[in-house]
Amino acid sequence: MRFVFWIALGLIAHAYFGYPLWLWLRSQWAGRPVLRGHEELSVTAVMVVRNEEAVLARKLENLLSLDYPPNRFDVIVVSDGSTDRTPAILAEFAQHPRIRAVIKQEGQGKAAGLNDAMRLVTAQIVLFTDARQQIEREALRRLIENFADAEVGAASGELMLGEPASGEASTGTGRYWYVEKKIRELESASGSVVGATGAIYCARPNLFEALPPVTILDDVLIPMQIVSKGARVIFDSRARAWDSPDLGQKREFMRKVRTLSGNYQLLQLAPWLLSSKNPVRFEFVSHKLLRLVVPFALLALLAASFSLRQPFYRAALATQVIFYGMSLAAVARLKIGPLSRLADAARTFIMLNSAAVVAFVNFVTGRKVSWVR
Repeated sequence: MRFVFWIALGLIAHAYFGYPLWLWLRSQWAGRPVLRGHEELSVTAVMVVRNEEAVLARKLENLLSLDYPPNRFDVIVVSDGSTDRTPAILAEFAQHPRIRAVIKQEGQGKAAGLNDAMRLVTAQIVLFTDARQQIEREALRRLIENFADAEVGAASGELMLGEPASGEASTGTGRYWYVEKKIRELESASGSVVGATGAIYCARPNLFEALPPVTILDDVLIPMQIVSKGARVIFDSRARAWDSPDLGQKREFMRKVRTLSGNYQLLQLAPWLLSSKNPVRFEFVSHKLLRLVVPFALLALLAASFSLRQPFYRAALATQVIFYGMSLAAVARLKIGPLSRLADAARTFIMLNSAAVVAFVNFVTGRKVSWVR
């Protein structure tokens, strides 16, 4: 059981500490700064929506208000089988000369919608975005600056959880996202980011490949396709979009299940990601796949700690019991003084790993996780 204990601990430690440390060291000895310029390349924003009547008009106004020359920027919106007022809202905005709408009566999924939209793109750069998030006015211009570097094939912006006036939230989800963004910064500083921020990223259309219609994680597969062609995918924290930090526990949990299920699906749709054809294979495994292994490593660590009787392993067991107890306190909304913030972080950690277990069950049972708004 000692072997099980140390292997499990090693996997967990690498996923959350070893990999970020390796990235930091690599960025120090082999940093790859991006050459930025100020050329105003033509840009088309692409967005696929379904039943987004509550936020669609606001998002289109947000896109039209971005600080970018109007004659160099337009928008394509695909309505994927919407049954609310989304088509009507698009019909109103389609009168604007910079907005094109594609209305699909039957829902075929986001990936199919992206394929449809990309066939209409003639601009030099495409901006991928979603309906809910609001993009800062200068964000697009900042992303485009990165394409002065011929090595850059895609540039991802930063998603901020909170309100622009008050700043980012300090909830457990907010702290998790803060750590995730730091990892992306380190990946970008010395190579390529494993995936992009779906709410705000730009890419060169000539590097885009049609997606399998069932694709869940288009914002991972598209960047990985770009990296496979020898281009870089970088992260620019100056370009920001804002979203709500709390979508509700149930909705946030299901969103995470869908994302992690998408990681399993990637292995089926693009097995080359685990081959030498993937220039960032180590990063992909460390950043994406180990997150799927961690919940099982946690269970193995707990079982091994329970079985071993030496003082060190007894202390490890006590630490785990306290950690899980704090997460339960946060779920029950119990106030435990200065430990409340730590308990909230523990709750988020357990929620994310529980979602990974559900994603695994979906994978082995063949349960499909489709795209929803």
